[in-house]
Amino acid sequence: NNPLPPCFIPPISLTSRMNQNNAMSPKFRQEDGYVFKIYSNEEERKHIHVVKAGCAAKFWLEPDIDLASNSGFSSKDLKKITQLVEKYGDEFKQQFAEHIGKRIDD
Repeated sequence: NNPLPPCFIPPISLTSRMNQNNAMSPKFRQEDGYVFKIYSNEEERKHIHVVKAGCAAKFWLEPDIDLASNSGFSSKDLKKITQLVEKYGDEFKQQFAEHIGKRIDD
């Protein structure tokens, strides 16, 4: 029995980005322990980051929902996350656009 979670310990740069204040990385939704958010200093192509227990993944929201990167999530987790991203994809797109608009207007 391995008491450690199945996810790796992320590199310092990823950890520091995951700990940025909420203004820079607003949380859009939390479900089943997964936190869905964006980072304000990234590209404007609509996407969502998912973090949980030291794991992180990034999904493109357009033109289609697609896994962009994965650091530590199992295939079972990715299947569940993909279902959630598909379920809330339109909502995430709208929230992303609103957040980027605020960032550009500031």
